[in-house]
Amino acid sequence: MTLSADEAARFAALLEEHQESLVTTWTEHVASTLRGRLSHAELQRQNSELRRGFRQALAGSAQDLAGEPAAELRAQLAELSATRARQGFTATETAVSIFSFKDAVLTTIDAASGGDAIALRDYVAFSSFVDEAALFTFDSYVRVREELIADQAEQLLELSTPVVKLWEGVVAVPLVGTLDSARAQVVMERLLQTLVDTGSPYAIIDITGVPAVDTQVAQHVLKTVVAARLMGADCIISGIRPQIAQTIVALGIEFGDIATKASLADALRYVLAKAGQTKQKRREL
Repeated sequence: MTLSADEAARFAALLEEHQESLVTTWTEHVASTLRGRLSHAELQRQNSELRRGFRQALAGSAQDLAGEPAAELRAQLAELSATRARQGFTATETAVSIFSFKDAVLTTIDAASGGDAIALRDYVAFSSFVDEAALFTFDSYVRVREELIADQAEQLLELSTPVVKLWEGVVAVPLVGTLDSARAQVVMERLLQTLVDTGSPYAIIDITGVPAVDTQVAQHVLKTVVAARLMGADCIISGIRPQIAQTIVALGIEFGDIATKASLADALRYVLAKAGQTKQKRREL
């Protein structure tokens, strides 16, 4: 249901004539749902701006929220949704803040018209317009929350895949948690970049913190080892616990000529010994 031009004009006049009482009543309704998580002054400021946005849209003969006259109102609703999402409010709390505008308008209509039939029909039409605005707010909120969650997931992914320098010429990647395709790609990229930056000839991939190793996890680790070898670095896999060793044997996973050690300390001792042998051979030559 859309507003007619006459209905939009009448409601624009109503929102202008009773602006103070509307904002006050609206703020009281919304404040009761937010449980004091937003100051009364800030809430009243937001509602006052939204009332102005609604009035301007209706004064421009907006018949629904998708039209050009409601462009500024849509921008205000999107900004409100983004702000509430970042502040930790729920989507329901955000949408209810818009739905409550109908209660404030109905209170004003009852007081101003005494239940006039035309005014009530206008209210029904206006109610649909507000519902559309609330749904738009809900949709905007969800999009912002999804973006925030995606950004946080990316940040956690980067934090969970550090590449550390253990010794001169030795870097390590301590893996903790499940190793999926996306994370394996990040591990590979960060390891290769660190090998380039440090010129390290040895890399240790420690899977002590990986709860279980299946065929997919093993493939990700092997791809990382192959990529590092193409960069001229020798890779050692550490953290092969008894349970993981049994799983690897049961699955028939082959690590080939890749060195494996039970712990990160064993891997580091192996690398240092190997590095010492390499230096000795160089002296002999």
